[in-house]
Amino acid sequence: MSELNSPADVADLVAVIDAALERFHEEHQIVLAVDRGTADDTRFGEPRWYVRMAGEEKDVITVWLTLGQRTLRYETYVMPAPEENVAEFNEQLLRRNDSMVGAHFSIGAEDAVYLRGELVDAAVRADEVDRILGTLYATVEQVFRPLLRIGFASRVVDR
Repeated sequence: MSELNSPADVADLVAVIDAALERFHEEHQIVLAVDRGTADDTRFGEPRWYVRMAGEEKDVITVWLTLGQRTLRYETYVMPAPEENVAEFNEQLLRRNDSMVGAHFSIGAEDAVYLRGELVDAAVRADEVDRILGTLYATVEQVFRPLLRIGFASRVVDR
């Protein structure tokens, strides 16, 4: 197993992510806000960032980036659990997972749908942070409306 990052290593990674997110915010008008906190309220909380972006299909897409001792975990909430056509909905998620690189759909709290992934700390660079945010944003924008049509068919009115 790899050694844990030293406090200096963590500080370096935090600086890389801070700079990458600042640049991403400056370069992309869709970014509504970038905030930073910790993953929990204890003094050992992992550094965590929240990137809120304006979407077209989904109004707001928030990506959480959490820096752990070995990986940078990232995720975004896609939608609540489907109300109908559950088997077809889950089949779509699994089929989409088969062709995805760097992220996957998963079921989280209250059976809500998330898009998640992780990157080893050694690979954390500005271009990777940009790729992560772009991948999650583009994927949610691509799948949001089709998944709504399946999982909430009786309530969806197409635009």
